[in-house]
Amino acid sequence: MQNARPNFMMKLKLLSLLLFSFVYFGVSAQIPKSYSASEIELQLKKANTFGSVLYIAAHPDDENTRLITYLANEKCLRTGYLSLTRGDGGQNLIGSEQGIELGVIRTQELLAARRTDGGEQFFTRAYDFGYSKTPKETFEKWTHEEILADVVFVIRKFRPDIIITRFATDGSGGHGHHTASAILAEEAFDAAADPTKFPGQLKYVSVWQTKRMFYNNASRFWNPNADMSGNLKVDVGGFNKSIGKSYGEIAAESRSMHRSQGFGSARQRGEMIEYFKPIKGDTGNLTTPFDRIDFTWNVGPNGKKIASLMEAAIKAFRADDIKTCNQKLIEALAIIPDNKEAENRYKRKQITHTLLLVNSVFIEAISDGNFIVSPKDSIKIKGVCLNRSNSNIVLAKVSLQEYGEETNALEPSIDSIKNQPLKNNIPNTTLFTQVLSQSAKPSSLFWLKNEIQANKFDLTQGEIGLAYGFTSGYLVKFELLIEGKSIEFTEPVQYKWADPEKGEQYRPLVIAPPAYINLNTHSLIATDSTAREIKVTVKAGRDNVKGLLLVYTSHNWKIYFKGDEKKSHYAGASTYVELAKKGEEKELIFMVIGPKETNIGVLDFGLVEMPKPIEEVREDGLETVTDQPNDYDRYPNYKCGLKEIKYDHIPAQVLFPNTRVKLVKVDVNHKKYKIGYLPGAGDEVAPCLEQLGYEIDILTNEMLLNGNLSQYKAIITGVRAYNTNEKLSSLKSKLMSYVANGGNLIVQYNTNSFAGPFKADIGPYPFKITRDRITDENAKVVFELPNHPVLNTPNKITDQDFEGWIQERSIYHAGDADPLYQFPISMSDPGEKSSKGALLIGDYGKGHFVYTGIAFFRELPAGVPGAYRLFVNLVELK
Repeated sequence: MQNARPNFMMKLKLLSLLLFSFVYFGVSAQIPKSYSASEIELQLKKANTFGSVLYIAAHPDDENTRLITYLANEKCLRTGYLSLTRGDGGQNLIGSEQGIELGVIRTQELLAARRTDGGEQFFTRAYDFGYSKTPKETFEKWTHEEILADVVFVIRKFRPDIIITRFATDGSGGHGHHTASAILAEEAFDAAADPTKFPGQLKYVSVWQTKRMFYNNASRFWNPNADMSGNLKVDVGGFNKSIGKSYGEIAAESRSMHRSQGFGSARQRGEMIEYFKPIKGDTGNLTTPFDRIDFTWNVGPNGKKIASLMEAAIKAFRADDIKTCNQKLIEALAIIPDNKEAENRYKRKQITHTLLLVNSVFIEAISDGNFIVSPKDSIKIKGVCLNRSNSNIVLAKVSLQEYGEETNALEPSIDSIKNQPLKNNIPNTTLFTQVLSQSAKPSSLFWLKNEIQANKFDLTQGEIGLAYGFTSGYLVKFELLIEGKSIEFTEPVQYKWADPEKGEQYRPLVIAPPAYINLNTHSLIATDSTAREIKVTVKAGRDNVKGLLLVYTSHNWKIYFKGDEKKSHYAGASTYVELAKKGEEKELIFMVIGPKETNIGVLDFGLVEMPKPIEEVREDGLETVTDQPNDYDRYPNYKCGLKEIKYDHIPAQVLFPNTRVKLVKVDVNHKKYKIGYLPGAGDEVAPCLEQLGYEIDILTNEMLLNGNLSQYKAIITGVRAYNTNEKLSSLKSKLMSYVANGGNLIVQYNTNSFAGPFKADIGPYPFKITRDRITDENAKVVFELPNHPVLNTPNKITDQDFEGWIQERSIYHAGDADPLYQFPISMSDPGEKSSKGALLIGDYGKGHFVYTGIAFFRELPAGVPGAYRLFVNLVELK
């Protein structure tokens, strides 16, 4: 059984009752967790504790994992972490994913952290648009009231006794998102209890008055001598005998899940003091944050009786009297009110989960064959139930159920009536064969099913707060009789296999389109009339895929098959594709020619699954398409690709990116030089430069040490290269020799923080890397040295070149630089002093050294014309 909050059907019934759109919000696929006897006893203790704490901050990795660990496992309180965002706008230390893809990674890292420390995870719909210096800017981009409504909804739904914020409202947390999270938390504390605030939510939840709020004061982290008088303090460094680890050890394991941010942490042991500044509510005359709050069953109906039964169950479990333990848990379940109160629903779910653990019951739902299925596929699904105890357990019924966003509920189930006793250690397997309907929709992550609007994910009310889930898929429901009591458990269907190196592995079963269209780029840059290449791979998601691949271009752009230039066309083209077997691919290479004038357009691909339209296809297999024929609407149309995100520390994820290519015709003067590119943490700059016609060699340390560097007009280091490549600083003399002999060395940003400490001496003259940045992507750029070659050759840089930038101008500026360096530009965020450190250039010998914090790693893949023109000037600097 997975380490999850089970019995999804209870939540499903509630959501259906509340008319929410249906999404399965289970946990990510993972290897099932095994529980020792002491860990099961800890779960029983948690089930016998009545209380909750909600921790609120802005991003993945903002949470205090040692406090969450302590609250969940020492105090045995239901502990949640509300992160306003999924961290989409951060940097990525382990790969090239940015934006929503990085948000998916960081969501999974948070879920992995919560599985480790015992907390639960929640989100608002806020999209992380990048670093913000003020809460004012943050609220302008998010819309204050909308995200406040989300925080209020989570509080009303979770109903915490205590709210704790990671940051203060005074701006001491630095990041504007951080301060905004504290402001919203304080406002939501009051608004959640006010029926006049967001009254539309009251159809689904009730008002809730949290008892008190604290700021988790971390001043001692920055200043060991900070005055902490007036703060409550709690030692969270204890040792948990049930788990066999201290809370500092568990917290470090949890924190280390944030690998994309470089937050690997050492295990801590011994005393660890956390400080709490009282903010709101009943905070007078406290010695601990928990004073005067009853965390026993006494706060609910039948409380004393339930508490007595739970104590008896724990005592019986310790004596290995599982039958009595079962009886007491079942009696407790019977008298917990079956109503809409969140606490009662949660306790019923918690005790039901504990019944599985006490009886060592293992259940899983597994798909044979593959982790990807498509419409019209026939799939086999196994529901496995194993009783590893001597308890009287009967498997009454097993049901396979399909869900999808269009049904607003589960489809009618396929039931298998069993009524079979489960013998000790004898698996009971139920087989289902299901043919997916033609209309089955892809298993999209629910927050990605719609386009982002105004820096917010487009979600329904019922999806607010949820951490993870799919818009379609399959579930298997097991109905058991444990000592005569009917109990239901629901498991998502997963795919299981044995990896030769890692052993048993799980991943979600994914419904994908019958065909998907993968592109080698999502932006194409044209600088002249030379044809540019786009590789399109059509892959079959099932057998016997036949359809018309349609290509639509913006006006003034031509398209043709590679090698057939004479048959180029404006507006678009089509070709028929036939794929006999699932997994079969067909690669098509299209050539695109831009217009003479500067232009931004799009190229869209789609596959219409239909019989071959012989009357429309010529001998060359290409046909001009001026407008999409209405007849095509009668057939299924697929307009997405398929991308896997795979890292060892999180479950593999599948995304369905769109099939649109941004087309940019930009006036860029350049020569076809050879460039060496040394990768860093991960970026897409090298492929972007290849589109300009540069010949790119991907370099290694060995090539830098022993290769012929004089062949390169420029050598470029990828983002964070000096943070991630420990040997790079030892190659300074080799690189400086290259510069002295006429080369251009361009170093893209590196960090100088605990996440990526910067110790290297990389330039010909001294300078430091600071944490200065320009977060306003529209910030005015001042030409401090207007006659400098970087602003004039081979491209004349003007104000227009800084239009249309995304997310930010620059990060991690240079500072404290030797006078021999030059700073050609400066810029500033609103209300701040100007900074020149985004671009530093030093002449050395016959060549040039460049350090730049300009966000080329974002702007080039986004097809920003001015970023290309400026980068070419850096490459060809004379």
